[in-house]
Amino acid sequence: MPLLNLVIVLIIVGVGLYLINRYIPMASSIKSILNVLVVVCVCIWLLQAVGIWGNVTSFRVPR
Repeated sequence: MPLLNLVIVLIIVGVGLYLINRYIPMASSIKSILNVLVVVCVCIWLLQAVGIWGNVTSFRVPR
């Protein structure tokens, strides 16, 4: 995936999360859970897009 596409997606997700946090009334605990969920999903997606996630899931611990 080209770097420009990654940057554009990260900007869109960030602006979307900002708008949700700013203009949709929610309890602070729900906002925190939503923020953590979005950050974890974006990190996993970013690792998959770069190609690192395949190495993480195939890692085996020797006995």
